[in-house]
Amino acid sequence: MIDVLRFFVNMFFSVFYRVEIKGIENVPKKGSALICANHVGELDMFFIGFRIKRLVRWMAKEELFRNPVLGGLIKWLGAFPVKRGKADVRAIKTAFNLLDEGHIVGIFAEGTRTRGKAGVAKVNPGAAMFAVKKQVPVIPVGVEGRYKLFSKVRVVFGEPYYIEADKNKKYMNEEFTEISRDIMKKVYGLLEGR
Repeated sequence: MIDVLRFFVNMFFSVFYRVEIKGIENVPKKGSALICANHVGELDMFFIGFRIKRLVRWMAKEELFRNPVLGGLIKWLGAFPVKRGKADVRAIKTAFNLLDEGHIVGIFAEGTRTRGKAGVAKVNPGAAMFAVKKQVPVIPVGVEGRYKLFSKVRVVFGEPYYIEADKNKKYMNEEFTEISRDIMKKVYGLLEGR
């Protein structure tokens, strides 16, 4: 059933948007990984994921799951809820378990939509925590464009890399936040110099 839905999503985005995708070969065919992207708008997870052959398990704000139709759809597509503004232990455990099982987990480190502008939102520590504690590669992904029908959207996948850090060290939130900021610098760097 997922393949059928993927076919229709592919068709929709191919017909109604001019999507330019670069570097998709940087997404590993198997094994755990963390996709970390900027957050332009509501359709980011679809623009990033619709050409990836694997299911990306997106961490999404819990408010989206309150709508029975949208919540059911994104849950079916692999998303799981997170309570924003505090450490959501349940969501953290879910992400850890998914990475342990070999999935790709997707996260927007800024935690809110920024319309593609760097530095307008604070960066959260979660992305760095997952990458360090689970020693999984980070795939930075930059997204830009307007999401009006027939407009151009650009998605750039960077090369996966590991955070050089000690997974057994007890890091402070500020340290994880600084590492997450570095990840986001790589994300926005992908969108420079078209």
